Amino acid sequence: MSLELRDFAGSDGEAVNRVALAAFQQYRSLYTGWEEFARRISGMAALAESAEIVVASLDGRIVGAVAYVAPGRPRASFFAPEWAVLRMLVVEPASRGLGLGRALANECLRRARRDGAAFIALHTSPIMEVALALYASLGFEQMHAAPPIHGVPYNIYLKPLAPGAIGDKSARSGAAALEPRKQTRLS
Repeated sequence: MSLELRDFAGSDGEAVNRVALAAFQQYRSLYTGWEEFARRISGMAALAESAEIVVASLDGRIVGAVAYVAPGRPRASFFAPEWAVLRMLVVEPASRGLGLGRALANECLRRARRDGAAFIALHTSPIMEVALALYASLGFEQMHAAPPIHGVPYNIYLKPLAPGAIGDKSARSGAAALEPRKQTRLS
């Protein structure tokens, strides 16, 4: 199998949307208003308007994607504007366990360093146990709760990228402004 990571092209939209919806199907019974939520998820390609989407393909077929939001770009208000953000990391179920999620996350980390971000953040849910284990292994730490999405709880996770970033109160101002709970390491 040949893995390729590359930037999203407009012609990738349908495949990226298909993968995103397939990735979330296992949680269908946990989200209230699944039909509305599924419409949002299956519109992942629209994130290309404000983020860099990276696609993962195996033997030329798109099987994963992630959106990277650079510092200063539009994002949800619970993310500080100076943070880089990793959004919607998705891998189709049949292609899981091959390291695609890790490769996509590492590409976001590379881009965040390229952009000089002191931190990269993401939000995910405790129901996404595999994702939590991946993010923990990459050094993300839980900061505080984020607003629930269709009845499912979410939390904000943060990873320092610059030396001394954890101790830099000004760089973490977004986290402080949101009244974070005690930091805990993902486990």
